[in-house]
Amino acid sequence: MIVLKATQDKVLTALQAVAGIVERRHTLPILANVLIRKTGGSLELTTSDLEIQVRTTAELGGDAGDFTTTVGARKLIDILRSMPSDQTVSLTANASKLTLQGGKSRFTLQTLPSDDFPLVQEAADFGPAFSVPQKTLKSLINQVHFSMAVHDIRYYLNGILFVAEGKNLTLVATDGHRLALAQAELETEIPKQEVILPRKTVLELMRLLKDGKGEDDNQPIEMRFAGNQAKFSFSGMEFVTKLVEGKFPDYNRVIPKNHKFNVTLGRTTLLSSLQRAAILTSEKFKAVRLSFEPGLLSIASSNAEQEEAKEEIEIDYGGDLIETGFNVTYLMDVLQNMSQDMVSIDLNDSSASALITIPEQSGFKYVVMPMRI
Repeated sequence: MIVLKATQDKVLTALQAVAGIVERRHTLPILANVLIRKTGGSLELTTSDLEIQVRTTAELGGDAGDFTTTVGARKLIDILRSMPSDQTVSLTANASKLTLQGGKSRFTLQTLPSDDFPLVQEAADFGPAFSVPQKTLKSLINQVHFSMAVHDIRYYLNGILFVAEGKNLTLVATDGHRLALAQAELETEIPKQEVILPRKTVLELMRLLKDGKGEDDNQPIEMRFAGNQAKFSFSGMEFVTKLVEGKFPDYNRVIPKNHKFNVTLGRTTLLSSLQRAAILTSEKFKAVRLSFEPGLLSIASSNAEQEEAKEEIEIDYGGDLIETGFNVTYLMDVLQNMSQDMVSIDLNDSSASALITIPEQSGFKYVVMPMRI
């Protein structure tokens, strides 16, 4: 049976959409495979790592009929990548093997039975569905993802908090040293739902979501949350993931209020100065000293070799002298993940956290704790 027959780029695009979660080495060999299910003329591709399951449906030609098998996802992708994008390729099933052909190239691949493929059991208690444009969700994730913890013992920090309530969708990430929050408005009101998406799920969603630059990219993504699972449907794909269990910190308490001093300045100017100052920070501490004084922001760094960097930026500021220290990486992360021209920094004193916001976007907040230098 000819399972599929289409151009290399069509087949590769469908496979790459689901293959991001596939690990090359796994305790269960079948998890390195993609489940291929043919029903009539429609082809369904599914991958899983027991925590996340991704499925896409595509029309890729071949014989009509019902057929199912599993084959190594990475091998298939590596072979396809080595072929020209406009070449017609075919996948033919024969006994327990699949044969991939393109031009004068022919590859015979071993399969594993589809019955052994561990599909994720979908939750029965999903809450009401709601949707936002894909580019909106991608933008929200981009604004907060860098604040997620990595392998933190407080496992609930290794992901992003999603809070859907009324007409608001709020995403929050923190690693205990900084916190990022971004909000978007929903079209319909929904009862409060709160889940923590794991880090791997967040990174995979970032890879798959369209950013709205293509003609058909402004399609919605539908979200549904259950007690231990989240489900996303978009662009012919279905994405099911387990959730992180645990209680996320009360982020509203962390966000400082009633600041005494505010500075608004150019994002790229500040970022460039920080990048230069970062060159002479010590590998371990990554600390920079910021001094705010009327009309001037000074940025200074030094290292164990007694080397020093100093940058000065003219600012519209008339408050008291404030000298404070920050991890320069935390400041650069937030500025690099913005596209706006201006940023606002709110401060109380040298020992208080700083609040970074975007003047033209009220739904974004970034809190960074000071460092002792």
